Amino acid sequence: MTEAPFVQALALGLDPAWRRRPEAERCADARAFEQALQVPGVTTHCYSMIGLHPGADLLLWRLSPSLEQLEEAAAATLRSGIGPWMRVSESLLGLIQPSQYVKRPTVQEQSLFTGERSRYLIVYPFTKTSDWYLLGKEARQGIMNEHMRVGHDYPQVRQLLAYSFGIDDQDYLVAYETDDLAVFGQLVRALRSTESRRSTLRDFPILTGIHRSPSEIARLLGA
Repeated sequence: MTEAPFVQALALGLDPAWRRRPEAERCADARAFEQALQVPGVTTHCYSMIGLHPGADLLLWRLSPSLEQLEEAAAATLRSGIGPWMRVSESLLGLIQPSQYVKRPTVQEQSLFTGERSRYLIVYPFTKTSDWYLLGKEARQGIMNEHMRVGHDYPQVRQLLAYSFGIDDQDYLVAYETDDLAVFGQLVRALRSTESRRSTLRDFPILTGIHRSPSEIARLLGA
């Protein structure tokens, strides 16, 4: 079994009919759901997406040593409390592995599961063109060096690139963490004008979540 940890961005959408249930039932559902989020061996951070993305109200950002544990965590989430009233809107999987382009990772390029959580998490699938993979190693390294130099101009933004080859539709799962969405927007705009943009095939849907505790999210949902 691989030692590389698995990462998942799981977006869940709530059936509007749940909000019409009696208050006591909604509160009991919220308590059961919050308990179900705590799965041994799986790190889970919660983000609210209420009204921010069609069909998604909750974003679970998870880290686990195995795909089986992610499966069990998702099953526990979907069968408990509010869970049966939710559907999977998006699911992105990846493996955290050393980058072939980064020799000495900075704090910006470390796992987003350490240290304090920033206010916002942005995740999306990312796939490169076939032409990119047919380029020579030196050409790819040169293009990525420019890409990384731009990223280092925005130290307020942390990032994670997880590998999805063979385990999901995309090539990579890309995630950013920041307290300043305006600065993040400037970073994305700056990256649009780098050479690496020519090799982008797909980089959507973009999922943006606000870091909140499960109890805060339950309150916003109507518990």
